[in-house]
Amino acid sequence: MSHRKKDTDYLAISARIRAMENKLLTRERMDRMIEARDDGEAMKLLAECGYNDAAGLDGALAQARAEVFKDMEQGAPDPRLVEVFQIKYDYHNAKTILKAQAMGSSPERLLLAGGRYDPVQLWEDWRREALGGVSETFRRGMEQGKAALDEGGDPQKADLILDQACYSEMARLAEALSSPFLQGYVRLSVDVANLRTAVRVYRMGKEGEFLRQVLLPGGNVSGQAIASARGDALGEVFRSGPLSRAAELGAKLAQPGGGSLTAFERECDNALTAYLAAARRIPFGEETVIGYLYAKEQEFTAIRAIFAGRAAGLDGDTIRSRLRETYV
Repeated sequence: MSHRKKDTDYLAISARIRAMENKLLTRERMDRMIEARDDGEAMKLLAECGYNDAAGLDGALAQARAEVFKDMEQGAPDPRLVEVFQIKYDYHNAKTILKAQAMGSSPERLLLAGGRYDPVQLWEDWRREALGGVSETFRRGMEQGKAALDEGGDPQKADLILDQACYSEMARLAEALSSPFLQGYVRLSVDVANLRTAVRVYRMGKEGEFLRQVLLPGGNVSGQAIASARGDALGEVFRSGPLSRAAELGAKLAQPGGGSLTAFERECDNALTAYLAAARRIPFGEETVIGYLYAKEQEFTAIRAIFAGRAAGLDGDTIRSRLRETYV
């Protein structure tokens, strides 16, 4: 049985995190990156936040992710807190491997570092049918996902199987850690995934039984409640929770050809940020580690969005419209 660490066990790491938060990417720093004369100048601004600007964008982000995970694993009283944020990389790699294998191609270019399992080793072991050193849930998810692809070639079904395995691992870990804050984050993450799925399904002109099959269990809002609502009533289903604003936008979009999803997607992410940002009001405890890990993940996403926007020749206001609320 897992015993929860005391808040006071986190005094040292919490104090260090508060100092490190000063280097997080603020809105002002993002604006300077957006308005930089060229990518070289934008990369120099990244260096101010502690990134290795000599490694190129992909290298700098991969190095920063590896460093923050290692730092928190070594500094946190319970290193399993980090795993909650690593799990999604493992399942991204699982999806990539299965789809590449089905197409007879190599997945290596699309594999991401940062998970619990080395991505190249994962691919090698899977290809040799000698998958070892992974959780039973992960192994079963890959096997069932492959079976779904072999039976009907439906990548959506394989993705659903792996998504369910991913969120079940996150929920089980949060429960093992006896962390109400982390459990709340996982439940809200499931709600966000389900709301996004519902909007997309309604825009496809599907609903009812199909929607019930693709919704994930474990959220604050039951899949039954979501599946039973009409698309334009999604706002009512989520009205009393943190996703009320996102659901209102989603309800308007839940019609075939209902317009751009950009603002809706942003509000979904902002709801997660608002929940995690509550950690900044807590002086010490596991919440500071969880909040900081989320803040860094959000930062990596924002940096990619800024550089992608610059590469596409988008104007500053368009790039800004795609950015989420910041943790700091």
